[in-house]
Amino acid sequence: MTFLECTVHCHTNLCDGKNTPAEMAAAAAAKGIKVLGLSGHSHTPHDDSYCMTKENTARYREEIARLNREYEGRLTILCGLEWDQWSDENLSDWDYTIGSTHYVTGPQSGIRHSVDHNEETLRAALAAFDGDGLAMAEAYFAAVAQVAEKRPTILGHFDLLKKLNGDGRFFDETHPRYRAAALAALEAAAGKVQALEINTGGVARGYREELYPAPFLLKRWKALGGEVILTADAHSTDGLLFAFEQAAAYARAAGFEQAVVLNGQGKPEKCPL
Repeated sequence: MTFLECTVHCHTNLCDGKNTPAEMAAAAAAKGIKVLGLSGHSHTPHDDSYCMTKENTARYREEIARLNREYEGRLTILCGLEWDQWSDENLSDWDYTIGSTHYVTGPQSGIRHSVDHNEETLRAALAAFDGDGLAMAEAYFAAVAQVAEKRPTILGHFDLLKKLNGDGRFFDETHPRYRAAALAALEAAAGKVQALEINTGGVARGYREELYPAPFLLKRWKALGGEVILTADAHSTDGLLFAFEQAAAYARAAGFEQAVVLNGQGKPEKCPL
C-alpha cells in the first residue's frame, strides 16, 4: 500500500465534519483509497461544540460496521477515534486512536480553553496566563506529553497551538522557551506512540502555510527514531488526500525515507515516500 491509499484522520457529520460516513466512504473508494480511517472526535463533557455525543458515538460504530459490509473487498473503513485529554471515552476497543490536545487549563481558574476553535477562545486562553503566550505554550506542550503517556496509535497535530498564530501575535514560535517546551514534549512522546502525524489540515483550511509539526520538530523526531504518518484531518470529502504529495516532500526534507500507513486491521506498516 502507498501513502496515497491510506488516510486515517477524517471526520464526519457525526462530529464536526460536513459529510456523512457513507459519503466519505464513497469518495474514498472513488479515489482508489484502500484504507479509510474515520476518527470521530471523542466525547468531551465540558465542550460539546465539536465532538460526538454519546448517541452519535454509537451510531458511528454501527455505520462503520455497515459500510464495511457494503465495501467488503474494495475498501476497509477503520473505526478510529481522535481522543482528547479530557474525553470520557476509553482508548481501548477502537481500531486505532489519535491522541490530540485541544485545550490548555488556566493555572488559577482551572478552566479549560480551546487553543484552536477561534481567536476569541485563544485570547481567553492567553488571558488565563496573564497574557504570557510562552507560558500558555509551555502548558500546552506539557498537556501533549500527558496525552502521549496514554500511548495512542498516532500523536495528532503536535503543535496545533500555532494554528491561529500565523503572524506571531500570540507568541514567538522561535523563542527558546517555546522550542524547549515543544522539544521536551516530543522527547517525552518518543517510544510511546507508533507514529507522529504530518497533518495538512491547517493548510487545507487556510490558517497556515506550514504543516504540523514545524520542521525543527520533525527533524528532531527523526533523530529520536520516530515514525511519521501523513494525514489530512479531512472534514469533507474533498480533503481526503489534501496535499499528501506536499507532506511527503516535507517528510523527505526532514530525512524520512518511509512513512507509516495503517493496514486493514489498524496496524502500522511502512511504505516508501
